[in-house]
Formats: sequence, structure tokens, C-alpha cells
Amino acid sequence: MASLVSSSFTLASSKPDQLSSLSQKHYFLHSFLPKKPNHNNNPNSVKFTSKVKCAVVGNGLFTQTTQEVRRIVPENLRNLPTVKIVYVVLEAQYQSSLTAAVQSLNQSSKFASFELVGYLVEELRDKSAYETFCKDLEGANIFIGSLIFVEELALKVKEAVEKQRDRMDAVLVFPSMPEVMRLNKLGSFSMSQLGQSKSPFFQLFKRKKQGAGFADSMLKLVRTLPKVLKYLPSDKAQDARLYILALQFWLGGSPDNLQNFLKMISGSYVPALKGFKIEYSDPVLYLDSGIWHPLAPTMYEDAKEYLNWYGTRRDASAALKSPDAPIVGLVLQRSHIVTGDDSHYVAVIMELEARGAKVIPIFAGGLDFSGPVEKYLIDPVTKKPMIDSVVSLTGFALVGGPARQDHPRAIEALMKLDVPYIVALPLVFQTTEEWLNSTLGLHPIQVALQVALPELDGGMEPIVFAGRDPRTGKSHALHKRVDQLCTRAIKWGSLKRKTKADKKLAITVFSFPPDKGNVGTAAYLNVFSSIYSVLKELKNDGYTVEDLPETAEALIEDVIHDKEAQFSSPNLNVAYKMNVREYYNLTPYATALEENWGKAPGNLNSDGENLLVYGKQFGNVFIGVQPTFGYEGDPMRLLFSKSASPHHGFAAYYSFVEKIFKADVVLHFGTHGSLEFMPGKQVGMSDACFPDSLIGNIPNIYYYAANNPSEATIAKRRSYANTISYLTPPAENAGLYKGLKQLSELIASYQSLKDTGRGAQIVSSIVSTAKQCNLDKDVELPEEGVEIPAKERDNVVGKVYAKIMEIESRLLPCGLHVIGEPPSALEAIATLVNIAALDRTEEEISGLPSILAETVGRKIEDVYRGNDQGILKDVELLRQITEASRGSISAFVAQTTNSKGQVVDVKNKLSSVLGFGINEPWVSYLSDTKFYRADREKLRKQFDFLGECLKLIVADNELGSLKQALEGKYVEPGPGGDPIRNPKVLPTGKNIHALDPQAIPTTAAMQSAKIVVDRLIERQKADNDGKYPETVALVLWGTDNIKTYGESLAQVLWMIGVLPVADSLGRVNRVEVVSLEELGRPRIDVVVNCSGVFRDLFINQMNLLDRAVKMVAELDEPAEQNYVRKHALEQAKELGIDIREAATRVFSNASGSYSSNVNLAVENSSWNDEKQLQDMYLSRKSFAFDSDAPGVGMSEKRQVFEMALSTADATFQNLDSSEISLTDVSHYFDSDPTNLVQGLRKDGKKPSAYIADTTTANAQVRTLSETVRLDARTKLLNPKWYEGMMSSGYEGVREIEKRLTNTVGWSATSGQVDNWVYEEANTTFIKDEAMLERLMKTNPNSFRKLIQTFLEANGRGYWETSEDNIEKLRQLYSEVEDKIEGIDR
Repeated sequence: MASLVSSSFTLASSKPDQLSSLSQKHYFLHSFLPKKPNHNNNPNSVKFTSKVKCAVVGNGLFTQTTQEVRRIVPENLRNLPTVKIVYVVLEAQYQSSLTAAVQSLNQSSKFASFELVGYLVEELRDKSAYETFCKDLEGANIFIGSLIFVEELALKVKEAVEKQRDRMDAVLVFPSMPEVMRLNKLGSFSMSQLGQSKSPFFQLFKRKKQGAGFADSMLKLVRTLPKVLKYLPSDKAQDARLYILALQFWLGGSPDNLQNFLKMISGSYVPALKGFKIEYSDPVLYLDSGIWHPLAPTMYEDAKEYLNWYGTRRDASAALKSPDAPIVGLVLQRSHIVTGDDSHYVAVIMELEARGAKVIPIFAGGLDFSGPVEKYLIDPVTKKPMIDSVVSLTGFALVGGPARQDHPRAIEALMKLDVPYIVALPLVFQTTEEWLNSTLGLHPIQVALQVALPELDGGMEPIVFAGRDPRTGKSHALHKRVDQLCTRAIKWGSLKRKTKADKKLAITVFSFPPDKGNVGTAAYLNVFSSIYSVLKELKNDGYTVEDLPETAEALIEDVIHDKEAQFSSPNLNVAYKMNVREYYNLTPYATALEENWGKAPGNLNSDGENLLVYGKQFGNVFIGVQPTFGYEGDPMRLLFSKSASPHHGFAAYYSFVEKIFKADVVLHFGTHGSLEFMPGKQVGMSDACFPDSLIGNIPNIYYYAANNPSEATIAKRRSYANTISYLTPPAENAGLYKGLKQLSELIASYQSLKDTGRGAQIVSSIVSTAKQCNLDKDVELPEEGVEIPAKERDNVVGKVYAKIMEIESRLLPCGLHVIGEPPSALEAIATLVNIAALDRTEEEISGLPSILAETVGRKIEDVYRGNDQGILKDVELLRQITEASRGSISAFVAQTTNSKGQVVDVKNKLSSVLGFGINEPWVSYLSDTKFYRADREKLRKQFDFLGECLKLIVADNELGSLKQALEGKYVEPGPGGDPIRNPKVLPTGKNIHALDPQAIPTTAAMQSAKIVVDRLIERQKADNDGKYPETVALVLWGTDNIKTYGESLAQVLWMIGVLPVADSLGRVNRVEVVSLEELGRPRIDVVVNCSGVFRDLFINQMNLLDRAVKMVAELDEPAEQNYVRKHALEQAKELGIDIREAATRVFSNASGSYSSNVNLAVENSSWNDEKQLQDMYLSRKSFAFDSDAPGVGMSEKRQVFEMALSTADATFQNLDSSEISLTDVSHYFDSDPTNLVQGLRKDGKKPSAYIADTTTANAQVRTLSETVRLDARTKLLNPKWYEGMMSSGYEGVREIEKRLTNTVGWSATSGQVDNWVYEEANTTFIKDEAMLERLMKTNPNSFRKLIQTFLEANGRGYWETSEDNIEKLRQLYSEVEDKIEGIDR
């Protein structure tokens, strides 16, 4: 097992006491904090030796198998004519059947000897394999292809076969992409007109929208054959009939069927055999769909008959026949059964039965399993499911397999079935050994087809249960994985059978960074109030919840305070002490953790003798605190390029939950913990991967923020979570306060009095107030006291006005969400205003601002432009439009609002409003404004849509879905993302999924990307004497690309001047170059830093990007017009490598590791200087993806990375939705290389830093410092925001502290934070005595961290302030320390 754990580092001296993260942490902070006596700093440091191994195996591709294991060359002693057959298939299950068929033909045939060679489509990526394939075709009589659905490989097959098609005797292609299907040729029968012809034959192929597409059309064709043939001339009819027979033989798949298939085709079409009369039998037909069991005498078409047979089995134990036995449904692929490649299916059936579960294994011949699921797994009389859980062993989407999917049809069938739906995977493109050795895990194409697509059906738990033998191509069971799959399937099923009163639930909360003030961290969620409402609901529902305190606040106290601590204790409540012996007994993988952490118990979550599990039990519910990574306080460990294993305390927590508390299900509460980010394969875990070991056999339900589908997907794939979405707090306008409010009043009086004598005086007040508000960095203001000519006054006022309107209308989430509380009317209005602002061209809905602008004869785009330039009348018009949008939507929502401000009975109330006539509420509102002539029809369309959205916004199913999951029912899937861009994200409470990774970037995303890139280049030229940036260093995030359907990915493509090309199934796997003439500017070089999550979700897109950059580097263009080529040539020369390697530009972490750790260092104050942070970034982010050797995964290319970064003129990131901005999360500064690039550049010049903001319809490119200021003004310093947070109590204080810590992060990585931001924050939270008291009382631990952060900002030179301020902070720090110790005493 140890060999499979990619080890990250070794401890040279493994005295665990030297790794105390706490002592290390204080060691760094001591210079900023008041001295505390008796701090025992350990001077010994730990030496680590880093081991990063990365070797290219063989051809660097995913699979090293070759066609030679599928080659049969006959001895041909009797000098018979030789028939040579070449085949290409997606999966290897036909290999053994075809081999057997040809071997027996060669033994018995009197008319010909057969030569056979087969290729798996994936092998054709290898250059030499492809060359051999082309050579094999040169001598071939017959070509067979099946299930060729990967575009780049389909094109290779097409190109090679086309050259030989006319010469070959027969070309047979079964369900594949249209371009390969068109190669078919059997006598006069061909499909070259596929998709164009009028004949009834082709009509069957044309209706592609039927979901399963080709394969099922073909099956239908087989059944309707006689009707079709009478339309064809007789010779054509004969050839078409043989094609259909060939398809039946092929789908029959057994060695006998394939022997007859080869006899028929060669006898009918190979000229050398024309004289012989070759006899063949008809195809042996198997059921299209049915129930199959390896011990049953036959296949069944009726579930009752099957169960009757099951009841009479002599080999089955009494337990298996008992009516109480759990029942698991299995979904199988017919081709594996008929070709005899079924040992992996048999293993799963036997394992389930050995564990006492009955099995109903169903199969289908086409690619649509929804019919068989309804037919065989649902009782036709009661309409209830006959099973407790269902496991698909096909790996494919329920409807459509690898071709076209019909997810709505699949979801409809699974909703009727209503049981947990697990989709396990057999390895398709790799052998067992290749998968075990791969850090990526599953092949990217298999991830796209067999993990991402089933997730859209609500499939979960992508466990690899079967491997493939490299020699025979047969599947075999992986027994440990089968064992786990079966246990988990039965556990999910048992949730249906167990009574609520007996069910045990472990609720797991997170605490990050580790501190008592941080227990229950989760994005946008008030965790303890939410848990409290969940527990109340469960208690009413019959679950055993005991000793539940009266309030959510009391619940916090119960969990975070150690009731028995007699003295100062940083400890939480201890739920269980696990001694070391018990720990090693319960935790089979414990020894694998010793390499990183020494022997248990270690010093994390331990008292020196036992491992401690923190939390508290309430009857059958345990609320526990998940331990943290453990290395966040240790700068040495943060420097390693690969992350450490979990520590003993982490493992002990999950051993306790599963084996001592014996949870039936674990509920991870909120976004997000550390479990799913532990080291291991990216997708397709082996039993040596830590997330897999930790979660063990416990069903995992995970509340996840609806706007974060990417990290939710990591939780699904790596910790087998059933993710249930929760709403993020609705975004409201930031509004204005203090000096900013005063400014807006001054501007209003200027507009009414500007032509009187008071104009000049008001303008000078505006200028001086703007300076007091620190707006002089954002707007060019004249010197105070200088007389401003009347002509220019409008300009000055317009620019200030535009800036404060930008602040006023900035969207921000206020407060934190509580599970099960639908938004109030006011919150719903805020969300609808944002939804209404966008034009939705696909649905032909005009945005409300567009409609209103048209009313006064303007285009909204022009109004936005004028506003951005500070043209006073445009700023004013935009304000009026915004106000009218808010007003008309408020009038609309008021129709459904009750006296408590809740939205009720939307359906009935709205249908009366959306009738006809003058009394529509939005029309009557607008009739009193300048927009009274707005287009009625367009308005009605928009408000119809808003009515649908309103129903979704208030349809709350977060608690409902949790209860369904706990009862072992199916949770309806839905997309994650931004509810404003994509209202289909609502209602929440869905099993959240991402998207088909091959579907991005979309055409619309490409359009938006062009606008942003053009504005970025414009802005950079304006700031740099008209020079183009030669290189832009930028970041790709997983969630952003899901929400925007690949906008930032498209930006990279447009910078280098290429366009994505979609294939006939709408998937993007190719790019084409845009000519320099058309581009109209030089190609800009890029350095792409992909987040670890992007790498896991979009490895195909990394491949696409890498191919695109290398393609551009090899273009024969002048260096001053192609900066990619210019730099790649320079770097190739300097490093002595070829241009393709020098053009490596797509980087991320090593597989299984995430983030640059800069965020961990900043959050835990565990860093010495900025150089150390930059080293973390370079060591962790310098792993490159190479499209020339994609199977290698991520390999370290630090030299190329540093050289590429050293050419960057600008750094760039995207903000894509209102709820997350630069200081809300630590990810943004964690990925910011601004100061680092300055250190790497030969001229030492600081690069420009830009942020694109596409959160509103009016996309902006701002500098980083402008964005940090905007963020500070709208959030940290804005009473509306911080009071919203304070209303959430304990969690709210932590949110305020987090914003300040993230601001320090930006100072550390970019130096772009103004001094006044810290000064104002100090005035707001420390100088205001009343505020100070509230913070201290509500969450003393987080308040201590807030003071510490102020002292640190000053100590590190980011904030200059008076000695008095610092003295006060030091004094406060000591007071809070004493107070905390007093509380704990």
C-alpha cells in the first residue's frame, strides 16, 4: 500500500513535539504581540527532505497497451486466400470474443484463413501505433469500428480509413460520431449522405434529439427492417439487409455470432471468396433488455418470474430469502454479458449476496436504461420501488451513454424509482496497473464521459470497481473496491429500512483556521443557527435528539466549551478519548500517516496519551468538529510542493464516527472542510487514497453553497458526497454612508443649483469631501482652492458621481443564510433586480435596463460607456434607470407579500397579475416616471420570467432534501452556479452538479471574453505609453468557469489569438488559429495558473490550452507580432530545450494537492517575510500539464515557470459573481503573483495588476488597487455590511475578522492596499467603544484574532499609524487574553 501513496516528504528527525504548530506560530507573531511569559519556543528546527518523483512512462500517454496483443496471424498451411480484418473499438470487451471467433475459424475454415488486428481508440494517440494502424489498413479487406465518440481520435480514424475505403471490400461502422458513420460501405450500401438524405432509412438517424441517439435509432431500425426495405431497389435492399444483420451479429457479441458475422461479410464481399458458397447461421438474438443472473437458467423479461426463481434457489441462505433482506438493483451493459466479459459483474453480485443483500441485475442493449429501470425495478401495481438502492456498473449516463444524453428523461425515471443512485466505473482506457500508478487516477476522457455526465443524472460515488487485463482486454473485479462499493450500496439502502428513532447522524462542522472563535466556519452560512433548525425539524420528525438546548447560542456553548476544564483551556468539549492501541485497531491505514507525522498520538488533537475527538452528543445525533490539515502553522511544511497526509487526530475523528459512534450517515455542514482535499488521485480513488480511507463506509451528505459547484464536485468525487445546495444570502446594494452619503447629497444640490451663483462653491465642497473620503486615488481631482471653470465642473462632478454610484450599486450579500429560511420579500426583490438586469438572448428576453433606456431613445451599452467616462447626464440617467428597475420590481413583489414581509402563495397571486390590461403593477409604477412609454410586450415577457424566478427563489427545499437523503431517497440533481446568471440553480436543496466539461467555452462565453480582453489590453496600453502587454499572468478557477460557461478559459484563447471549434456533438476538443490580419494586434503570451480544483474538473481543457499555446508558438510569424513565439524561442535557446517544451504555459499544483499555501500562511500568521510566501507559490504552483504526454499528469517545470513569469507585464484575475469578491475569500490573494513577478523581472519593474469584474451587465476592468478600495468601502467599512454580519452573532464577528486578514494577504502578495483602509478599519472597530464591547462579548476568540491582525499589519509595515493606536491595541490584546482565560476557567 505504501508504494501507492505519493509521499510528499520525509521527516529527517521525527520527534513529533518539534512540529507543534502553536509554538511555531507564536514564534512568528512574537514581534508584533505583547510579550506573554512562559512561551516555550523550541529552537530546534526540523529538517525535511523533499521527494518529488515524476518520470515519463513509455510514450507518456495514458495507456501503454498495444495492438500486438490483439493481432492474430494465421499459419495458413493450406494456402487459402487470407482475409485481413482491422477493428477499432472504444472498450475492450469485444477483444476476447473476436479473438476466439477468428481462432476457431482458422482451425475449421476450408475456404479462407483470417488475419485479425484490433486497436482501442485511445491507443491511436500514440504516433507509432497510429502509423502501424495506417499500415495495417493498407492490406486490410474489412474494417470494423464501434463507439468512436472522441472527436480528435474519430478524425484520425476517418483520415486513415478514407484513404483505403474505396480499395477495401467492406467498411462497417456501428454507433459512432457521424463523420465516422459516413465511412460505412457494404456493396451499394453507404452512409455517405448521413444526415442529408430523404430516404426513410436515414430519417431514423436524423432524429438525434431523442437522447440516446444513434444506438437506439439503430435498434429501432433492426425492428422496423421489413418496412424500410420495401422502399429500396433490390440490390440496395440486399446490402442494407446485410448491414442490419451485421449489426445484429455485432450486438449479439458472442464468439458464435461473431464467427457467423465474419463468414457472412467475407463470403458476400471479399472478391477472392466469390466462388465459394459460405454457409452462416442467423444471429442468435438475446433479449434487448431484461434481468440476468449468472446462476439463473435464462434471462428474464419479468421481475416477478425472476424473483420466483430467486426464492427457489438452493444455494441461497435463509437470510438471503428473508423478506427483510436489503435489495440492491444493478444496471449492466448487455455487451459485457453477451461477449462473456462479465467476471466483474459476477463479482459484484456474489459480494452483495454474501453480505445478505438480494440482487436484481438488469441490462439493456441500447444506450437508454430508463425504460428497463422503470420496467423491472418499480412494482407495476404499487408503483413503489422493489429495491433499496441502485448501482449502475456501466459507468455511463442513464440515457445516451457516450453519445447524446437526455438528462431530463433520466431524472424522470430516477425520481419514480426514488432510491440512492450510485454510478460505479470499470476502467475503460487504462489497465489496472496504469490506473494504480497514475496520480491523475482516471483518464480525462473517462472522467468526462463516465463521471461528469452521470453526475448530471444525480449519480454519485464514482468508485472504480473493475480493472482491465492488458493481454486479454477482459475486465476483472478489484476485490477491495468491490467490497467497498457493495458495503456502501447496502448502507445507503439501509437508510430506507431503519426507523428514524434508531438512525444515528454525525453532523461535522469545520474550524478553520484552528481557533475556538472559528468553530463552524462555512461560506455564507450561519452554521449553528442552521444546525439548530435542522435538529428541531428532525426531532419533530421522530429522530432521537436529546438534551437540545433552548437556543442556537446555547448550542455553540455546548460544543465549544470544555465543561470540565478547571483552568485556561483552548480546548473544545471533548466527546471521546481514544487510546493509541484502540486507534491503531480501528484505523487500518494509521501506519501510512507515520511518514509525515511520526507515531500516534502526536500532538494534534491529543493530550499526549490519547487522541481527542471534539464535539458533543445529543441522543442519536453527534455534533463533531473536523480537525484541520495540521500543517497550517508550520512554514517549513507549507513550502513543500505536495501536501502532507492527514494527521492521526484527523484519522481518529473518522474512525470514531464510523466505528464507535456507529453513524448511519455523516452530514458535513457547509462549504467546506478538508476531507475531500486530502492527498490521493484526482478522480477514481484507490484504497491508498486518503479521502477514500477516511470516509470509509459511511454515507456522506454534504450541505454545499449553491454558487460553488466546482468544490462541491470535488466533494462528490473524492469523498463520495451527496451534495445538497443551500442558498447564498441574497445580494443587496451596498448603499452609501458617512462622507459618501454627504457627497451624494452635495451632488444632488449641485444638479439643481449649478446654474446659480452657488455652483462653484458646491463643487469645491464636493472636491474637499471626496478627498476626505480618499476618492482622490480613484478620480483625478483638481487642487483644493483652485477656481474650476464652469465648463469643467460637470466633468469633475460627473466622475465623482460615477464613482459613488458604483459604490452604491455594488452588490453584496448581507448577513448569513440559515438553512430552511426562505428569503424575505426585500431579499427576493434584490435578487430579482439583478436577474432582470441581464439581456437573455436565447430566451428572447430583454433586460429591464435595456427596455427602459430604449424608452428614452438610448442604447443601454452607450449609457454604461458614458457613465464609466463620468459624463454627468449619463450617470444621472443610469441612476434613474436603476431606481425605476428597483421600483417596478418592488411593486411586482408587493402583490405576493404578507404583513410579515414574507412572500406567499406566489402561483395564484401572480397568475391574476400577469393577466392583461393597464393595471399591471410595474406599468402603474412606471407611469409616474420618465419611462412611462416603455414597451408593454417586452415588459410582460420580462415579468413573466421574473414571476417564474420568484417561485424558485422562495421554494425552499433545503430541509426537505436533507430528510429525503436521510430516508434513503433520491435527491433531484440541479446545476450549481450563480442564480443571477442561471436561475435554474434555484430552488436550492438539489444534488448540485457542475457541467459537461467538454461543453466549454460556449459561443456566448467567447463573445463576453473578447470584450473583456479588448478592454484589458486597452487599459494596459493607456497605462503604459500605448505599449501592448507582451505577457499576461492569469488565474483559471473551477467555479468561475462553470458559472460563466468558460469565459476566463475563452479569454486565454483570445489573448493568444485562437478560437475553440465544437464537434458534431457540441463538444470542444479543438482550436483553430485566427490570422494576424483578423486579430488586428499581436498575439499576447500567457502564464496560466490553474487552481487545483480547475485541474481536477477541466483536465481536458488544460490539454486544449496547452495544445493551443504550442500551436501558436510554432506559427511562422514575426516575433513582434507573436509574443508567444518570441518568448518561447528565447527560453528554448537559454534552457537548451525544444520550442514545444519552452512554450509550456499551463501550470497548477501537483496532483492531489491544492492552493499555494500562501493563504494558510497568512491566515495562521506563520510566515517570516514575503520572500517565503513567494517560495511557497513557486514550489507549489510550478507543475505543468503537457499535452504531448498527457498520461504523466502534472510534472514539475519550475525553470520554465519562472522564466515565463519573468516576462509578465500584467497580472490578471476575474470576479464573476457579486457574492465573492477579493477580500471575501483567501483564494484570490493565494493565487496572486504580482510582487513575485516584480522579483523575477530583469528590470525589477512591478507589473500592472488588473481585475475584470463581470458581476453586472456593465463589465469593467479595474486595477487591483481600485478593486481593493471598492471592496473595503462596500464591505469592511460599510455599516450595512458589518451590521448585517453582527446580526448573525458569533459567526458574524469571525466574518469581519476574516475580511481584515484577507486584506493583509493582499498587502503581502501585491502591496496594493492603501494605508487609509487599515486606519478607517481601526476607527470603525477599535476606536468605537460600543462596537468594541459588542465584538468582545459576541466572539472573544475572533476579536483577539482581529486585534492580532491589526498589530501584524503594523509590524509588517503595511499600516503606518500613531503610537497611541498601537499602544491601545497591545493593551486590548492583553485584556482579551485574560478575559478568554477567565471565561474558560
